[in-house]
Amino acid sequence: MQRRALFAAPALAAPVLLSSEAQAQAPRIVTEEFMVPAGEGSPGIEIFVRNKRPESLTAFTPGRTIIMVHGATYPAHTAFDLPLGGLSWMDYIAGRGFDVWCMDIRGFGRSTRPPEMSQPPEANPPLVRGETAILDIAAVSAFVRGRRSIPKCIHLGYSWGTALMGRFAADNASVVERLVLYAPVWVRQTPSLADPGGQLGAYRWVTQEAARARRGAGVPEAARATLVPPGWFEHWAGVTWATDPEGLRRSPPALRAPNGSPADSREYWAAGRPFYDPAKITAPTLLVLGEWDQDTPPYMAQTLFPLLTASPGKRLVLLGEGTHGMWMERNRGALFQAVQVFLEESAA
Repeated sequence: MQRRALFAAPALAAPVLLSSEAQAQAPRIVTEEFMVPAGEGSPGIEIFVRNKRPESLTAFTPGRTIIMVHGATYPAHTAFDLPLGGLSWMDYIAGRGFDVWCMDIRGFGRSTRPPEMSQPPEANPPLVRGETAILDIAAVSAFVRGRRSIPKCIHLGYSWGTALMGRFAADNASVVERLVLYAPVWVRQTPSLADPGGQLGAYRWVTQEAARARRGAGVPEAARATLVPPGWFEHWAGVTWATDPEGLRRSPPALRAPNGSPADSREYWAAGRPFYDPAKITAPTLLVLGEWDQDTPPYMAQTLFPLLTASPGKRLVLLGEGTHGMWMERNRGALFQAVQVFLEESAA
């Protein structure tokens, strides 16, 4: 296991989130990075993990330790820890006294890419199906719990990550303190925007132009120009596409994304078959999304919510003027605060 530690005092300077007085009192944040072995049955696979926490935080508890996992196309660390306007989501959570972790599933970001990703996509079947991705989550969750000497922690999934974290929470109730499903996936009534169509190879190539076009889906014309502040998309795209050096050599540059998620969607969600049983989730659960989300439209969360029959204190929060990628938009403060309220209800 490799480890790297960094110390920083981030400028927590997003006016929508913190006052100038709060900024002045912001704690010094410690950053550490690890490569965690994926576990038995996955020789040579390592999972990139980043941790942020206040320097003063030395006693760790289940209610203040959280693991975040990404969606079907892009890695976690370039989304959850991207300092837009001087502040990343991880900075915000850590600044409130939490021990925050994010992870890139194998094949994404800085984690090991399976060797099949160096071959033409048509040479192999879809890579990193949900069952495989859950092995990575299990390895990282065990690593975090072991490192912090705690029996359980909070798990947060975004988009495809909600299917993974939902399944993990359903199958491993004893180690999940709370569950946050941001832009939750459920049985589909509409096509998947992440499915390229046709026969699925091992992975797909995604260009920045395609990513930009997808961001505008479902947004009223009058709101499109101001949805994302100037330069934010370009900043995110620059650091995200840089995680795939092989893709940068293409013209135009492209990012390799494993096709396990689209394959899962066809087998489960598009076929009317849930990937997990929400009735087995016993942790308090938050479903949160933006009203303009076209990737995981509100009907999915509205259908899933009543099925969480064993989740105490469950809630569904629909945020106005936000899309699937609300974490990068001008109203991201509403997302951060909605999740934070849930996290802090019984944080101990």
